[in-house]
Amino acid sequence: MNCIIIDDDATARLIMRQLCSKSEVINVVEDFSSAIEAIKYLNTNSVDVIFLDIHMPTFSGFDFIQSLKNPPKIILTTSDKDFALVAFEYACVVDYLLKPITEDRFLKSIQKLKSHVNVEVDTSKDKKAALDYLYVNVERRLVKINIADIYLIEAKGDYINIKTNQKNYIVHSTLKKIEDKLPSSLFLKVHRSFIINTTEIIDIEDNSVLIRQKVIPVSRSNKSELMKRLNLL
Repeated sequence: MNCIIIDDDATARLIMRQLCSKSEVINVVEDFSSAIEAIKYLNTNSVDVIFLDIHMPTFSGFDFIQSLKNPPKIILTTSDKDFALVAFEYACVVDYLLKPITEDRFLKSIQKLKSHVNVEVDTSKDKKAALDYLYVNVERRLVKINIADIYLIEAKGDYINIKTNQKNYIVHSTLKKIEDKLPSSLFLKVHRSFIINTTEIIDIEDNSVLIRQKVIPVSRSNKSELMKRLNLL
């Protein structure tokens, strides 16, 4: 995946280049000290992902995102943790990296990026990942859903609510049935009423996780498995 780096700090750009060199799927084509320079570049070039600093002089990272008609996937880089909720209001934002960025955290972000852009992965360790989509019956129509787009599934009586980046789907089914069709490397049932995409976790506190702007309960029986999935320092 071709990427550009936007950060007004030269040292930060160099560090990000070094981190990108650790990933076989990321190719840095250019870096910029200002968002304005990057916009000029994107007027004639396209990229798959942008590593974007939030705080920059005159033109912030959020200003930059709003200026793009069809933004690519964006990973925000910042030393300010207070804008996480705002950041994920933008559909193009894949992850939110707090500086200083460690190599482990960076590589975890790349895994999350790969799930969003449907980069082909080795499925030999997870047979359920053989397909990257599923079909659901919605009002007598079979609708195709990209599995990577699903961030939350909630049980509501005899129905489940499948929440994706594009829209929500109310389907007559059970959590158990859809759980069997999802790759266990990405999804985890954390409560009798919820399955989450673990790459979408923003925050964990006590017995709950934050997915997008929704607080999801985590049962005691499932918390240990959740903690095993996380890339903890």
